[in-house]
Amino acid sequence: MSETIQAGSSVLINYTLAIEDGTVVESTEGTDPLRFSLGDGTLIEGLEAVLLDMKVGDRQCLQLEAVEAFGFADETNVHMLTRDKFPEDMPLEKDLIVGFTTPSGEEVPGRIMEMPDDDLVVVDFNHPLAGHAVTFDVEVMAIGAEEETH
Repeated sequence: MSETIQAGSSVLINYTLAIEDGTVVESTEGTDPLRFSLGDGTLIEGLEAVLLDMKVGDRQCLQLEAVEAFGFADETNVHMLTRDKFPEDMPLEKDLIVGFTTPSGEEVPGRIMEMPDDDLVVVDFNHPLAGHAVTFDVEVMAIGAEEETH
């Protein structure tokens, strides 16, 4: 009997994540596979769900609508910040992704939407894939502890 992926399983996968127009936004192709424990938050719930009960060698392609993937953009996640919130020597430009640290210490990305004047910067803190349907193509490489799969 082959081992199947269950909640808490250590999993090694190769995957490609693309948005609806076919643009690949993330992939392990040509790099190291991704290792994580199912349920640890590495992947969103919708992507983790497809892995349940898969075995080593299984491959699956899943299409998720925006609501099932990264949700929709929320206009309350768009904030106007003053230029002094950024390093003085940082060149700011439209669509630049900047890492911010929340008061709780969490790192979150923000995308610069516009700079209406020299002192104001409009930053979108929605997930960069919010509002996009995605295709998740995954292949299970190994199941189990890291030392068991090498």
